[in-house]
Amino acid sequence: MIVRILTEGQWELSDDAVRTLSPLDDEVEKAVRTGDQTELTEALHTLLKQVRSAGRPVPDEELLDSDLILPGADATLEEVQELLSGSEEGLVPN
Repeated sequence: MIVRILTEGQWELSDDAVRTLSPLDDEVEKAVRTGDQTELTEALHTLLKQVRSAGRPVPDEELLDSDLILPGADATLEEVQELLSGSEEGLVPN
């Protein structure tokens, strides 16, 4: 699966690695529900760190469609709410 982190680039993750993102995605959703920007920032940093460590960076010159798009680490509550508005499964589909 190809995961894009907005403003950073793309990573290729195995299906097993993608499954490890689900609990971290739950923390992002919880922070958005409670409206806690500090909690959201911490949850996003943890989620994105896992993507970076579990995935293989896709070279910038390699153009691939992203299967999953995640906000950058500095995303606001409003930006993440907008990304979540079109999904019932969070940022990372289960």
